[in-house]
Parts: sequence; C-alpha cells; structure tokens
Amino acid sequence: QVQLVASGGGSVQAGESLKLSCRASVYTGRTYCMGWFRQAPGKRREGVATISRDGTANYKNSVKGRFTISKDNAKNTLYLLMNSLKPEDTAMYYCAADLAIGDLCRDILSFAYRGQGSQVTVSS
Repeated sequence: QVQLVASGGGSVQAGESLKLSCRASVYTGRTYCMGWFRQAPGKRREGVATISRDGTANYKNSVKGRFTISKDNAKNTLYLLMNSLKPEDTAMYYCAADLAIGDLCRDILSFAYRGQGSQVTVSS
C-alpha cells in the first residue's frame, strides 16, 4: 500500500507560479510511475503529467512548456512546478502512483494509488 500526501496548492493570479509536492510513504524511485491529474468543478478528471521510473516525462498538451514534473527519489517526493498559470488551470490536483511494468506508464487515471487533492485556484 502506498500513501501519498500532497501539498502546495493555493490561490494565485494569472501568470503566477505554484509548486505542488507529493510525498510517498514508500520508496518509489525506479519502481513506480508517478504523476498528477486534476479535476475542475463539473468537469471530468484529466491527466496532467506523468514521470516514468527512468525519469521520462509526459504532459497534457495544454500544459506543455508551462508545467514541469520532477521527482526526488531520495526524498520519495514528486513535484509539479506550474508556471504561467491560467484561470483554466483551476482545479483540484491529485498525485498518483502506479507500480511500473516495463518502461512505460499506463493512463494515469488508472493508477493504483492516489493522494488527497490539493486545490489550485487561478484568478484573472
């Protein structure tokens, strides 16, 4: 069982930045895929970014160039740096983890473990 605890959300103006963190209860280093998904009120969940066990990152098209996913294996912590935030980025953000099979990650919405949400609100 993997427990994930997210932090770092908040309210900002458009164009500002936020950094989310997610600490895992176990070593996830080269064993797990990690990632972030979000859900805005009245909308479906959507994947934002994933990072494979070898560090390969993938992003939702609308956040490419603005968001950066990274991890610190020594601290069992996943990060999401969000720059140039837009009002449409407003959502509850969730971190997730999944035991990796091979070098690719499956759809983040199918990941086995997820943390509590962290609210991000961007005003114009």
